[in-house]
Amino acid sequence: MRPRTVLALLTAGLAAATCLTAAGPAGAAAPAHHACSSAVSIDRFSDALDKTTYDGTFVGNLSALAVDRDGSLAALSDRSALFRLDARTLRPTAVVRLTDEQGAGLDAEGLAVLGDGTRLVSSETEPSVRRHSRAGTVLDRLPVPAALRVAPAGRATANQTFEGLTLLPGGRTLLASMEYALSGDATGTVRFQTWERHRGRFALAAQYAYRTDAGLGVPEVRATPDGRLLVLERGFTAGVGNTVRLYLADFRHATDTSGVEHLTGQREVRPVKKTLLADLADCPSLGATAKQPQPNPLLDNIEGMTITGRDRTGRLKVLLVSDDNQNSAQTTRFFHLRVRV
Repeated sequence: MRPRTVLALLTAGLAAATCLTAAGPAGAAAPAHHACSSAVSIDRFSDALDKTTYDGTFVGNLSALAVDRDGSLAALSDRSALFRLDARTLRPTAVVRLTDEQGAGLDAEGLAVLGDGTRLVSSETEPSVRRHSRAGTVLDRLPVPAALRVAPAGRATANQTFEGLTLLPGGRTLLASMEYALSGDATGTVRFQTWERHRGRFALAAQYAYRTDAGLGVPEVRATPDGRLLVLERGFTAGVGNTVRLYLADFRHATDTSGVEHLTGQREVRPVKKTLLADLADCPSLGATAKQPQPNPLLDNIEGMTITGRDRTGRLKVLLVSDDNQNSAQTTRFFHLRVRV
């Protein structure tokens, strides 16, 4: 079945998602004019799911979000659980366990939902991208370039591989973002790998270079309706806290680097163009509290992102979530943003 376009998902299947509200007493509401920058504002946040369980499964370690066909939210845990959340309350309504072909758990980091309802899930262990049924069964596995595999099979570092995963408008192109650079590539230059879908299967396609700010990695990417990307850059400094920046990226004129062995500042390689939308440390704190030092108590280990619709002015409604790592010093927190692109 040909997947529906991302734009169709945003306009036809998100009636429930476009009225997201804060859930639980730990959430804080704020008017849309609470600006983080000229392009981004924050409406509210919610800590309602922090350190909770559902059906015997810990609700945390959340690494990715996606909008499902029915307007509900899919929330991926890197401990091999995929939750369905009510789009209005954010409360879990179902959970599915994900495994590899041998039944072992996944270090699941990226999530995309195809038009037929199947799920694409990246794991940063190998790394890999698998297609799962709604019940969690592995249906197939996408090819991965040799260089992107974890050493010694390739040049990637363990726990620094496929973090972000997104379908581009039209549903035929899938893009995965590496979190950090490959060995032999310049520090701060990460690779974005794409696949093209033909007759129901994804084949390797172009690859692009993306340059992060110093010390930051890429935990998530999300395609906008016009084919650009929202890119999260994130870092952590002990005793200081998290840095989280939101960029708008355009790879349409970037060089295909799939044939470039080492990215070390070649003049002929055009990286993905990026524009800073906001440093989230500049957002109003909205009364949030942090369990460890942070430059803004609103911040935590933000790792997941999805677009849930548009508001009446055309701004994108963007939902972020932090990965608490099942750690008492961190929080599972949802952030409701409005983004002008």
